[in-house]
Amino acid sequence: MNWFEAAFLGLIQGLTEFLPISSSAHLRIVGELLPNAQDPGAAFTAITQLGTETAVVVFFWRDIVRIIGAWFRAITGKIPHSDPDAKMGWLIIVGSLPIAILGLLLEDYIDSNFRSLWIVATMLVLFGLFLAIADHYGKQERTLDKLTVKHGVFYGLAQAMALIPGVSRSGGTITAGLLMGYTREAAARYSFLLAIPAVYASGLYKLAKSFSEPGVYSLAQTGLATAIAFVVGFLIVGWFLKYVSTHSYRLFVWYRILLGLGLFVFLSLGMISA
Repeated sequence: MNWFEAAFLGLIQGLTEFLPISSSAHLRIVGELLPNAQDPGAAFTAITQLGTETAVVVFFWRDIVRIIGAWFRAITGKIPHSDPDAKMGWLIIVGSLPIAILGLLLEDYIDSNFRSLWIVATMLVLFGLFLAIADHYGKQERTLDKLTVKHGVFYGLAQAMALIPGVSRSGGTITAGLLMGYTREAAARYSFLLAIPAVYASGLYKLAKSFSEPGVYSLAQTGLATAIAFVVGFLIVGWFLKYVSTHSYRLFVWYRILLGLGLFVFLSLGMISA
């Protein structure tokens, strides 16, 4: 992988991380279309996600500080656990457990089998259809102050599905939120907050392993991609939240389905390696 390719993949990561179209699927597909035609790898994907997740932290900084502060005050008995911000802190912890457990148990599959482009294409289409159903039939009445522990677990299980490229972390959790009756903006906002612990844990874990297990990238090139992903991701996250407050997810549904079907055609004709 050269510097230009690393920078381009960082751009793709920043553009796609927060949209319900699967950034890991795009990195996997684009990697095969670049001159070197190779999978950037699960480690490269996880590390560059540190850039986009840092953009989330910066964007939601006030919310995050308020939630963490309330959570600590609640566990020390200074405020009740029913405080909305303290409750959100617990719900983020609960929602993060499924992906943490499954990520460790399925690490070998995540790094290999799950990255087959046949699987990616299938997940793009399948979860595109799920998103369409959720967006059309979801009641969209609940706001985040109505979030329960049970719903937090369901959100977490949906996030864990994103261990398979093509599902989409935001797409899976937003779909779950819509099916449970949350508004589009509420589902997206909780999706972004819920991703913070999981992405940082995964990215830092893969970063530590990359020192002893180098892949097709150098750490310097990965750093460049991560920095670009941060800048682009920061611009995208604000736009996306404004967009979904007044628009449906129909645009992303059609994009996912067309991309998945196109990938099936390319694979069937032998124009791209699975």
